Amino acid sequence: MRLRRVIVLLVIFAAGVYYLMENSHVVEDHSTDHSHNVSEQKDTKLESKEVPEERSEVPLDGDSYQWMHKTVNQLQDHFGEPVRKDLSAYGYEWWVYTEDREQYLQFGIENNRVTQIYALGEDLAIEPVQIGQAYEAVADVLSFSNEVSYSKGPSSYTFHLRDEELQERPLVKVTDDVFLQLYFDTFTNKLSAIRLLSADILLQHQPYEVQYRGELPEKPVFTDDQWTEIEAGAEQQIFHLTNVIRKQHGKSALEWDEAVSEVAYLHSEDMAENKYFSHYGQNGDGLKERLAAKEVFYQAAGENIAAQYPDAQSALHGWMNSEGHREALLNDDFTHLGVGVYQFYYTQNFLKKQ
Repeated sequence: MRLRRVIVLLVIFAAGVYYLMENSHVVEDHSTDHSHNVSEQKDTKLESKEVPEERSEVPLDGDSYQWMHKTVNQLQDHFGEPVRKDLSAYGYEWWVYTEDREQYLQFGIENNRVTQIYALGEDLAIEPVQIGQAYEAVADVLSFSNEVSYSKGPSSYTFHLRDEELQERPLVKVTDDVFLQLYFDTFTNKLSAIRLLSADILLQHQPYEVQYRGELPEKPVFTDDQWTEIEAGAEQQIFHLTNVIRKQHGKSALEWDEAVSEVAYLHSEDMAENKYFSHYGQNGDGLKERLAAKEVFYQAAGENIAAQYPDAQSALHGWMNSEGHREALLNDDFTHLGVGVYQFYYTQNFLKKQ
């Protein structure tokens, strides 16, 4: 039997903050463009080696974790109606709960049960760790490793984490089929958010290189209307998460701008359909020209882009761990934000208005 290795490149290909000043022809480009090579998926023949089954468990005491595998009726009885129900790019539904800028919870729902929990914000019950806790303290409790294995029947999988991934988003096996992803702010070395998810969803996301014997789950195929629904949900998720993160860093909230969101969406769509990744379109137009084409008025503007992250949450944490993107996200001057998502291409456009 063949042992397969899938390499998935999940990086922000470029960092860019463009400050566009009203009545000025000068565009300051503070971008840091990283060269990138997209690795193809490979079926590589390797020496046959069984991956031993691991049954170790991590004690998660926080109340937030108790909702894993609970029914939607139980979730609704406790939390009430969600703020939104967003279709994901993997077929499950996100139930979004957010209390303004203090706390943000998303529950992944599949077959009327919770199969994923994402949590960001203050006063979250996620013991034995806490948001804002230092990396070293969390690592002492959860024992991070560059390799995490999982078996299901005759199939076996090993996730390989690069050292950079181990610092930014380590993975911990909680039970035989539940994993914990931890998102760290590498500028402060503190825990930003957590994601508890089933093994099947982790294999769908493929956020790490995975070596496996057996099969990977098939990804669903969506209609154009379904993609429109998925993209709209991801845009709102990025918007709300951005404001929660800004609150954590003592910054003011940004207002949603629909016109700017359309500008951002069209750029994401153009990058995806024309297979490029840049702040500049193939006609040479940048953010300044795209805003002018839609008659958007502003005093200053900035842009973040990302591609091929599995979802909105992953893209946002990637931006926060990149200096140029982080500066835009936490900029004191910006007052408005428009987000445009086209499949797995993400664009944030920030504005300063009077």
